[in-house]
Parts: sequence; structure tokens; C-alpha cells
Amino acid sequence: MRKLLRFTLDLFHSDPAPLAVAPKQPPPDTAGPRHPRATREVLLDGKLVGYEIKRGKRRTIGFSVGAEGLAVSAPKWLPLHEIDRAVQCKSGWILKKLHESRERSARHEAAKIEWKDGAVFPFLGQPLVLRIDPLGTHGLLDCAESGTAGASPATLHLALARSATPDQIRDAVRQWLRAQAMPLFTERLNHFMPRLGVQWKKLSLSSAATRWGSASVSGAIRLNWRLLHFSLPVIDYVVVHELSHLRVMDHSPRFWASVAEVIPDHGALRRQLKEEAIARW
Repeated sequence: MRKLLRFTLDLFHSDPAPLAVAPKQPPPDTAGPRHPRATREVLLDGKLVGYEIKRGKRRTIGFSVGAEGLAVSAPKWLPLHEIDRAVQCKSGWILKKLHESRERSARHEAAKIEWKDGAVFPFLGQPLVLRIDPLGTHGLLDCAESGTAGASPATLHLALARSATPDQIRDAVRQWLRAQAMPLFTERLNHFMPRLGVQWKKLSLSSAATRWGSASVSGAIRLNWRLLHFSLPVIDYVVVHELSHLRVMDHSPRFWASVAEVIPDHGALRRQLKEEAIARW
């Protein structure tokens, strides 16, 4: 009888074993973009957005949307529910930027180049066909006659073996483009320098992933060799942009006024530079 009473008491007073609960998954129709380092989720316009939180010594909340998704920078002391509320208040801007980022990634994916004989890539805003020619002149550029109706695209000949790997072909093209970049950029810098009343001192080529150019107070200018993919007006915009920084080392209205003195339609060229799908290789 005593054992039965003890068993009965144990049934009523002992803590129940925890039940295993499967991780909650969003319904398929609500799954939205998710940052690979997401630590928080929020429902925006019916889509569950996973975002990364970065804590730091700051007073305000900052938002950034890139190829990986949404990242939110917040003060160390700010509660999570306040961050969620700020994300909700910024939902329109966030969803717009996420959509633009996805479209941009799709364009860049479509612009990827398969490095082989016959590959096509942009050079000065025009298609350039690659030809592997083991017995030919390396780096020979054959251009179609201007104004010829139905003219074929220009071709670049590379004296490589037919067995050359895609990496070897890509590296040869990169070397050729870099060789074209230095004299062209030098000529454009010298062309615009007197119009802006500045003096550049040194030019170097950049391979930066996100910046097309930079300038320092010493007169040193860096320009990304991948600018050769774009048309000359776009290249000129970047050149004038960096030369204008030798006048004004910020992006104040005075700086943009300096750019506009030489290139009045710089806004359209800037958008073109941002929106055109150029493969990063």
C-alpha cells in the first residue's frame, strides 16, 4: 500500500519529460530571402525575411542590403524587439532593395563568361569575340570597318594552345585588358585634367570588387581595369569623378557641381555603371 501511494505521488509531483519539438519552418508561400548568417526573422509583406544583426558601438540602427541579403547594425544595448520594430518601419525600402539585389545577381549570373574559343565579352561597350590561334599574333585585335552594315564583331586573337584551360584563357584576356587599360586611362586623365584645373601624380590599376576608382590628396588615382568593359562615356565619367576628388575630397554638392561642369549627364552614366551586368572575373 505504501509503495502504491509513493507511485501515485510521483505521478502528480515529478516534472514531466520535455517533449521534442521540431524546428518551426515557414510555410512555402511565406519563405523569403534569408541572409546566410541570419540570427533573426521578421515577416515583411507576407514574406519571412532572415537577417543578420551586427552589434557595435553606435547610437542608431543602420540597414544594408547586399548580395547575401539584409544586415542590420544596431547599438549593443538595444533590445531585439526594438530592432524588429525598426525593420518593420523600414520594410518598404528593405523589400525594394532586396528585389533589386536579386535582379542584379541574376543579371551578373547571366553575364558570366565561359572561357573558350568563341567566347564573347564586352570591350569598350561592344562585344568582342575571342579566338584561340596557336600560330597567330598574341593579343591581335581585329576590328570591323566602322559603318559597315551587318559587320561582324571585333575579334581578339590569343596565341594559346588549343588545349588551354578556361583559367589560362581567362588570365590571358585579363592580362591583355590590363595592358590596354593603362594607356587609355592615362590619355583620359590627361584630357580632362586641364578642364578641372587639377594635377594627378600617379595612376595604378585596381581589381577591387565593389569600387571603380579612388583618389587621394597626394594626387594618386586608382582605376579599376574592368572599366574597359564599359563604353568610353562611362569611363570618362569615372575619370572625371576621381579627378574632381582632387578638388573636393567628399561627395558634397560642391563635388557634384565640379563633375557636372565637365559631364552634365553624369547621373545617367552613373546609373549605367551601377545597373549594367558586367561579370566579375
